[in-house]
Amino acid sequence: MTETRPHVLIVDDDPDIRRPLARFLEQHGFRTALAANGRELDAALGASHPDLIVLDVMMPGEDGLSICRRLRDRGGPPVLLLTARSDEIDRILGLELGADDYLPKPFNPRELVARVKAILRRAEALPRRRRQEAGVVRFDRWQFDLAQPELHGEDGETVALSSGEHALLVAFVVRAGLTLTRDQLLDLTRGREAQLFDRSIDNQVSRLRRKIEPDAQRPRLILTRWGSGYVFAAELTWLA
Repeated sequence: MTETRPHVLIVDDDPDIRRPLARFLEQHGFRTALAANGRELDAALGASHPDLIVLDVMMPGEDGLSICRRLRDRGGPPVLLLTARSDEIDRILGLELGADDYLPKPFNPRELVARVKAILRRAEALPRRRRQEAGVVRFDRWQFDLAQPELHGEDGETVALSSGEHALLVAFVVRAGLTLTRDQLLDLTRGREAQLFDRSIDNQVSRLRRKIEPDAQRPRLILTRWGSGYVFAAELTWLA
């Protein structure tokens, strides 16, 4: 029989946190796997495909922020960060690096379960990617390596992208042709707390248009669907 319970990977170097947390999640209908560090996380990802990762920020060796960054770069599953209550900068950095939510320690396990369920509901509601978030694509006059925050033009021009512009373009490219609402774009680019750090998705789209459109006042690559959101309408050629 196919296992249908959501699968959560818990990554924390403290066994007194990860083991009781695994038991609590299992009591509430989840499957769990455990990892104590980045190396064990990579091994776990090689053996299974978790629906969500609960990731501690402060770990020996590779820390949670570095892990979060590379998970985001390769299109990994949603991430819930566990942070020290006083480390506000870690929470902000984590969200900027692509975490979907955070929970300060110490926390109530019931709140963690509620946040896990909320993240999974949002992930389920998002349009499915047409491609993985990796590779090199050509569109219009640009060549774009999805892992790099820059565009290369046919004339040799290189255009740098901010972290927000890069995340937005990746979201558009891997879901080209699909209409994405503003809320969906917030979830795809910055996660639950995005509104605290972005003035608006509309401003991000405007900035990106100014960099990639031949005429930003008459866009033909990123189209507005009034009352719905935006759609990336460029014709794509995947090179890798």
